[in-house]
Amino acid sequence: MADHDAHSTVGAEPPTLPSLRWEEPPEGPVLVLLDQTRLPVEEVELVCTDVPALVRAIQSLAVRGAPLLGIAGAYGVALAARRGFDVDEAAAQLAGARPTAVNLGYGVRQAAGAHAAALEKGLGQDGAAQAGLDAARELHRADAAASAAMARHGLALLDELLPGGSHRILTHCNTGALVSGGEGTAFAVALAAHRQGRLRRLWVDETRPLLQGARLTAYEAARHSMAYTLLTDNAAGSLFAAGEVDAVLIGADRIAADGSVANKVGSYPLAVLAKYHHVPFIVVAPLTTVDLATPDGAAIEVEQRSGLEVTEFTGGFSATGTEGGGGQVVAPLGTQAYNPAFDVTPPELVTALVTEDGAVSPVTGTALAELCARSPRATMS
Repeated sequence: MADHDAHSTVGAEPPTLPSLRWEEPPEGPVLVLLDQTRLPVEEVELVCTDVPALVRAIQSLAVRGAPLLGIAGAYGVALAARRGFDVDEAAAQLAGARPTAVNLGYGVRQAAGAHAAALEKGLGQDGAAQAGLDAARELHRADAAASAAMARHGLALLDELLPGGSHRILTHCNTGALVSGGEGTAFAVALAAHRQGRLRRLWVDETRPLLQGARLTAYEAARHSMAYTLLTDNAAGSLFAAGEVDAVLIGADRIAADGSVANKVGSYPLAVLAKYHHVPFIVVAPLTTVDLATPDGAAIEVEQRSGLEVTEFTGGFSATGTEGGGGQVVAPLGTQAYNPAFDVTPPELVTALVTEDGAVSPVTGTALAELCARSPRATMS
């Protein structure tokens, strides 16, 4: 088992991860992305000069994570407008790139709406393009602020649920700065605990088949000198049984009106384990992830990905960052693979939902609607 006396090492903060940024070189505006398919081996940037390139980056998971997808979608609209492409067509391409992540569509609508409103006001193409870019920058800024607020609210909730301040947190997938305009969602809470000397251990699910936990969360935890341990997804049950988990913290890609949570596949089994072992299961997500137009979990469209990500072992990426194919084959030729990108956790298994506007517990449709009614950032369509 883990070293029970292990502590996080709090020291100098590492440089901010440059997950996404807008640049304007002489040859025209571009969106620069940190290629997450190349991590942790190397930090390589992708330069997107048009929307098709950004769509490919989104679909290949070079850029990923619900909040960051919203930001990328907004900047994608601005990129199309500034470079003189059809904004409506670009918005449609971006919004459909990954169907489960509601933030992507939200970001696209924010920038496209600002662009259209500016045209109606007679500001011309240049003015409309600037309005779209301003909307993207505002979404980027607001997400960073939301991340900081979620970290505060999440740590306060942990301290309330788990007095004593020596937290052993299990997380799934990647929810840090790589998915956010700030320091993330669930990971940001663990990072806040680390900075205050209250993180005893971060348990990191590897997150098969694309290994976002092993490649990305462990990478971020190491950068911050956090006490962390990587485990295979199917080892989580034994960890609970041994009493080594104080709380589960995950993010979300879409939260339905009834409180059902779509997150990276493997989240639902953790919720069941947490319920059985009386461990708090906490979802940390900005209000832009709440979709009141989706009534319940059954109505959430779950993205199905290539079976090659399961039948070949590359973590779904290769040395050149391409999706699937070219890896080491681990199943007989012709094997059919079931590869949903997400699963859905019903609200009765969620102890609390932490947002930038505070925590909701128990998670019910009524409580969620009341919270969203107080915030303009909630997703209404």
